[in-house]
Amino acid sequence: MTYVAKPKLHHPTLSCNKIGMTRRDYEGRISTLCAGCGHDSISAAIIQACWELDIEPHRVAKLSGIGCSSKTPDYFLGQSHGFNTVHGRMPSALTGANLANRELMYLGVSGDGDSASIGIGQFVHSMRRGVNMVYIVENNGVYGLTKGQFSATADQGSVSKKGIANPDTPIDMVGLALQLGATFVARSFSGDKQQLVPLIMAAMRHRGAAFLDVISPCVAFNNHPGSTKSYDYVRAHNEAVNRLDVIESRSEIIVEFPEGEVAEVEQHDGTVLRLRKLHADYEPSDRIAAMNYVQAHQAKGEVVTGLLYLDPQAQDLHGHLETVAEPLNRLDSRALSPGSNVLGKINAALR
Repeated sequence: MTYVAKPKLHHPTLSCNKIGMTRRDYEGRISTLCAGCGHDSISAAIIQACWELDIEPHRVAKLSGIGCSSKTPDYFLGQSHGFNTVHGRMPSALTGANLANRELMYLGVSGDGDSASIGIGQFVHSMRRGVNMVYIVENNGVYGLTKGQFSATADQGSVSKKGIANPDTPIDMVGLALQLGATFVARSFSGDKQQLVPLIMAAMRHRGAAFLDVISPCVAFNNHPGSTKSYDYVRAHNEAVNRLDVIESRSEIIVEFPEGEVAEVEQHDGTVLRLRKLHADYEPSDRIAAMNYVQAHQAKGEVVTGLLYLDPQAQDLHGHLETVAEPLNRLDSRALSPGSNVLGKINAALR
């Protein structure tokens, strides 16, 4: 495959963030996806979020599997670490990397085929273990690389480009993430940058398993009348539960607030999520209520978007395992081999 490199020259008037980088510094190669693909909008949102958060690209590790979505890490953060795994195996590779070096920010990018079919077992365990990562599923309901077959997330009754209706019950990735214990769960739409960018920023500031399901229409195979993953359908059936901003300050944790008001929810590092509630009956800190809300509106054919659940007191996998603060890849032989006396005490404790 031939890659076309982007020009390295930048216009001298481009705005810089606090670390002196322009938005162009967060870009990657030129995309080879279809023109109009929702995945490119997600890449642009990731670029914008990292630029606004003043993230140093070399502090990010991006991992993916196989599929159109898994190609996208090549299109953003060209100066970051990257690894493309085999089909469905991104979560385990990311988990191992995270255990070895906890100081990097981990971004897993996958698709509905990569995560809801062959990789669903790996998705399950990464969520329940609370791996500290942002897990983005670029969800278009089809296998784009193999000419548009239904994926496991395609809605029952959704019509393919050839006029065939899907007979199978769909897998709801948001419902799974909620049930499995993810501590940050959101859904958005690739065509809604105003909502998507703050959600990505909030997920990057969250400690623990942050899952973001992004409906991303496939313009080649799933953007026609009858498809429930098309641009027109999502725009017509979008049920946004909140809008949020990410601000760098500290504030009291507030999760109960009336309709039309703003609540600020502080996370571990002091980052504050500013939530504006659009519905009086929605509460983002109640996991069971979030599951019920999503299911009820799904039965109506509505696509619920926004921050669906947040646990501001969440721990990650390192907290669960009580690992040492020093990254494991920097431990010397003395720390790794403490001697027979220490080993004897460990073995005795296991009896």
